[in-house]
Amino acid sequence: MEKWILIDGNSIAYRAFYAMPPLTNAAGLHTNAVFGFTTMLLKVLEEQKPTHALVAFDAGKVTFRTESFADYKGTRDKTPSELSEQFPLIKEVVQAFGIRQFELPGYEADDIIGTLTRMADEQGVQAVVVSGDKDMLQLASEQVSIAITRKGVSEIELYDPAAVRERYGLEPSQIIDLKGLMGDTSDNIPGIPGVGEKTALKLLHEYGTVEAVLERSGELKGKLKERVEEHQESARLSKQLATIFREVPLAGETGDFAYKGYEPSTLAAAFGKLEFKSLIERLDLGAAAPASAEPQKVLDVRPVEIGDSEARQALEQALRAPGAFYLEAVGDNPHHAELIGAAYAAEEAVYAMCGDWLASPDADGFKAWLADASAPKVGCDLHRAELALSARLGVHLQGGAFDIVLAAYLLDPTATDQSVSGIAARLGLPSVPTDESVYGKGAKFKVPDKEALYAQLAVKADAVRAAAPLQQAQLEETGMHRLYYELEQPLSGVLADMERQGISVDAQTIRQLGSELETGIKADMEAIYRHAGQEFNINSPKQLGEILFDKLGLPVMKKTKTGYSTDADVLEKLEPYHEIIPLILHFRQLHKLQSTYVEGLLKEVRPDSGKIHTYYRQTIAATGRLSSQFPNLQNIPIRLEEGRKIRKAFVPSEPDWLILAADYSQIELRVLAHISGDEGLSEAFTQDLDVHTKTAMDVFGVAQADVDADMRRSAKAVNFGIVYGISDFGLSQNLGITRKEAARFIDQYFEAFQGVRKYMDDIVQQARRDGYVTTLLERRRYLPEIKASNFNLRSFAERTAMNTPIQGTAADIIKLAMVKMQERLRAEGLRSRMLLQVHDELVFEVHPEELETMKRLVPEVMESALELSVPLRADVSYGANWYEAK
Repeated sequence: MEKWILIDGNSIAYRAFYAMPPLTNAAGLHTNAVFGFTTMLLKVLEEQKPTHALVAFDAGKVTFRTESFADYKGTRDKTPSELSEQFPLIKEVVQAFGIRQFELPGYEADDIIGTLTRMADEQGVQAVVVSGDKDMLQLASEQVSIAITRKGVSEIELYDPAAVRERYGLEPSQIIDLKGLMGDTSDNIPGIPGVGEKTALKLLHEYGTVEAVLERSGELKGKLKERVEEHQESARLSKQLATIFREVPLAGETGDFAYKGYEPSTLAAAFGKLEFKSLIERLDLGAAAPASAEPQKVLDVRPVEIGDSEARQALEQALRAPGAFYLEAVGDNPHHAELIGAAYAAEEAVYAMCGDWLASPDADGFKAWLADASAPKVGCDLHRAELALSARLGVHLQGGAFDIVLAAYLLDPTATDQSVSGIAARLGLPSVPTDESVYGKGAKFKVPDKEALYAQLAVKADAVRAAAPLQQAQLEETGMHRLYYELEQPLSGVLADMERQGISVDAQTIRQLGSELETGIKADMEAIYRHAGQEFNINSPKQLGEILFDKLGLPVMKKTKTGYSTDADVLEKLEPYHEIIPLILHFRQLHKLQSTYVEGLLKEVRPDSGKIHTYYRQTIAATGRLSSQFPNLQNIPIRLEEGRKIRKAFVPSEPDWLILAADYSQIELRVLAHISGDEGLSEAFTQDLDVHTKTAMDVFGVAQADVDADMRRSAKAVNFGIVYGISDFGLSQNLGITRKEAARFIDQYFEAFQGVRKYMDDIVQQARRDGYVTTLLERRRYLPEIKASNFNLRSFAERTAMNTPIQGTAADIIKLAMVKMQERLRAEGLRSRMLLQVHDELVFEVHPEELETMKRLVPEVMESALELSVPLRADVSYGANWYEAK
């Protein structure tokens, strides 16, 4: 039996965008709407099991409705670029699912779906319409059910005609009468002013239709009578606009929309691009990546077993000749990874070893080779291997000569699969089986028998050996060889030194902070209860909404399908209305600090050392920035004093030593000044002016003395927003102003700083010509979408072209400073150590006798890391702990 699923693409995309938190992939593409749309799509496919599926999209703003009412949907803000750039991605996902998608100029998705549901009614076919728009309820029939999304897109409420009657006391056909009377602000359908849903329902329960209400308006009383009689044409037009047109001339144009399921490899590729790892895992698509067409060559695999002295000697002999090394360390955190085995690919054979052999005395010669700085190592993710070998075997891996993962990251920083199999596929090498296909995944993970293990290790090591010369040639061709050999590869060793060293944490201080937070949380709760006049669950949006809006009578800012919205945006807007609001906001902040940071950090402190050993990911962010894991020390909140206090727990590992912190001042804006050559921006830094005050002076055309706090705040928001390619939508959200005001402010900024405007125009032209942009150190970011015919994809690429050279150069500078700093510490024989890198800040523990030296040396190295046309500045502070050092 046929079952059709008809999805209102635009409606679901909008719902997903505003319901999901901000989300981007490594390429910087916004993906929250795509993710929400995809999870909804999966839910519908799993629950409804359709035989046919189609997603309908709006073809544009001009429809037959705008011909009769020019202001139809006229009050809607322009779609935020953060959403519009996601529509092509949503369509790619729909295609990857094997689902037909359709749009037709002059008509909306509603009309296409309405026409198809008419066909379903005529053919006796069961159909389900999925939308976030309750206008669709008019289509409900014995054959057609309407699935309306709730809680954003995470839940679906199914309506048949009986459910419509139960919810509204109306027949589905009367939904258009409801809209005719009450209108719809989202579509700018006027209705009758002053008539809301409650009044409209009352009228329809009595009279049945808009026309009947108008004909019998004399029976009404007071203001309602006046309004109905005055706005009769508006009501008729509104009903017409709300009526879904069900005679769209499709003429078979939708084609066959039978749904036959998805091809796993196609969907895996789409999800991989978007970095939807959770969905790849959920659908078990990890082993579905397409393999290289080139057949796997037969390798001479030589196992090295415990007690096999002949094989061991052959391996040690092979290590003297060039080859490639691969270590299999399983586990997300390399500090705790399990060593399953290793392999060395020499010219004539590949030697494979299991984890037991690595831990045995037989491996002493191999481990000595690993620790020999004079023996060059070509490998895969040598940084991770170094940490795993150190943790499990006490071996300090040295002599890194080339790392194919680091090289792959530089050659394509937006590639999502940096595994050996992924790198081999991109280079056109023989296919390498994925780990999932050999070991299984999650709870199914299992080390295979030795023959299969050795074969997998050997294939990987051989792929590393084959990949290295190809990548070396590509680095030369792209001009990134110096970036690799002088920055990224040395940095890998610097990071491993810092991670092994770790940073000492006073667990008692964290517990004390936890107690203080508990006290603060309790005090906030009592004060909230006092203002509310009763106790309730503050963490329950439903109960909180009832207190704020029903009991205290605060103005309702936003409603959800389940009641009142009490999200952060709503509460911030309500702050001026009642003393309870700042208490609730403060309560939430303290609660998050307690659960996420106090309890979270305590779990990461090693009992044996009292230290936290984070793990820096060098190959994640497309801009070149480092990211931190296990734990993420870059996310410790410092805007709230209680959050800053967490830094008190980070202390020196030696008695009487000090923590010293050095922070680049406004590094990205300084890079922008250098790259753009803008006179006004450069002047601010060369004359050591406050750049935000200077910006406010130039944008608002006032003297320095006349710049007030609001002007400076706005200038600061646009300064940093420009660096990140902010849109008028983003700036309006940051400043709490309208999008028109934000757009005007951005225009004023570019009028004042014309050098910045020229840079942005020029860099986009360059990107269009070359297909990529670079940092000052030649790090590349490829932008294939810069020539896309789709406006939204092209706009995203243009914004990325503008901000990547700025963000990427800032990232390069601090990484360069880290490499040079480690060199100076060693060259001068200092005992002080570099411990952390957090955004634009370096953190050290300092011997007291070396304090004056470090206060001079650290800013000297950081400020001279790269010569710019404006001075770099690093502010240094120190204290008994990280808190005092800031």
